[in-house]
Amino acid sequence: MKTRILRYLKHIGLTILTLAIAAISFGLYHGASLHYADHPKLRDLDNEGPYLFYENDSVLSINYIQGNKNEGFYVNKQEYPVGDDIAVKSYFALDDSSFEFAVQSEFKIPPVTYNDGEDILAISDIEGGYKVFRDFLIHSQVIDADLNWVFGQGHLVLVGDFVDRGSSTTQVLWFIYKLEQDAKEHGGHVHFILGNHEIKNLQGNHGAAADRYIAVSRILEKQQFQLYDDHSVIGRWLASKNTVERINEILFAHGGIHPNLADSELTLQDLNATVRKHYSTGYYPKPDGGIEQFLISTKTGPSWYRGYFKDDLSEEDVEKGLKAFNAKAVVVGHTIQSKVTSHFNGKVFGIDVKHPKDYHKNWPKGTSEGLFIENGTYYRVLDNGEKKTL
Repeated sequence: MKTRILRYLKHIGLTILTLAIAAISFGLYHGASLHYADHPKLRDLDNEGPYLFYENDSVLSINYIQGNKNEGFYVNKQEYPVGDDIAVKSYFALDDSSFEFAVQSEFKIPPVTYNDGEDILAISDIEGGYKVFRDFLIHSQVIDADLNWVFGQGHLVLVGDFVDRGSSTTQVLWFIYKLEQDAKEHGGHVHFILGNHEIKNLQGNHGAAADRYIAVSRILEKQQFQLYDDHSVIGRWLASKNTVERINEILFAHGGIHPNLADSELTLQDLNATVRKHYSTGYYPKPDGGIEQFLISTKTGPSWYRGYFKDDLSEEDVEKGLKAFNAKAVVVGHTIQSKVTSHFNGKVFGIDVKHPKDYHKNWPKGTSEGLFIENGTYYRVLDNGEKKTL
């Protein structure tokens, strides 16, 4: 009897162990990780910023948070005429570094198509991780160790979701802002394609934001949505961005292109203009919403669509969406991959991987990847700069 019980318990134990290993393996494959500690500097808000707001049509305020929890916080605020040439600095507490950039207060909507044959490096879903983003660009030879642009006339394409979850969102956004200016000086391009999380922030949906930004908004004596509304420089800058662009016959969209868009006869210009109209309004379905609702839907919109990885699509379905916008392939983020991957015979590239977080300690740590495109050849780019042909 005792032997039978022991055998039974052993059988149950092995079954539980097998199921646990299978569950862990499944989770790791799909990007799951265990968050087990935070860096002490996570709550260091001294010199956090800058936060730039239009006080009125002619006055711009530049705000830095100073102090600490023990001695109290205050805001160092300076005001300048809108349009003045102002140099500001963004500080990164984790490694006590900073970078400078010039403030611009007016933003133009970028083109939606480019055709110059230059190299392309694409990365997505950084999710508020400044250090991993910066270091990846250094190792990929987009910038040097002093953060100077060295990618010549190349295209750096940021395929959405660079905000939320991580605690360096402010630094990430200002870094992109700086990179845009630096690239332009050298004939290069930085394309910031908005993802669903950038749009969420523009709409005042901060459910995925790090707790750090609750504290930031309180110290600034603002509501959290005001960090990205039309009275903030960051908010106006984000609102100028596109959700889909075509670069050298390749589409870049955070979620993807639903095949049914082929029936709409929309141009890329039309698509972006329609989605942009709703950047500051939350989505909810309406009866007979038509193509406008289709484009801003959290299931079918280009910043939200997951059909390449979730639906039963044929290669012909994928081609329908591509042909509608005169493209030969599409590069997307949004749906996490174990690594940068190619699907549908090189017509879809998924580049959302689980990047490490600046202040969080996770197991497994994760490594960054991106996609490099040179002369029609596609490469996985690892976080040390190594390239592997896809």
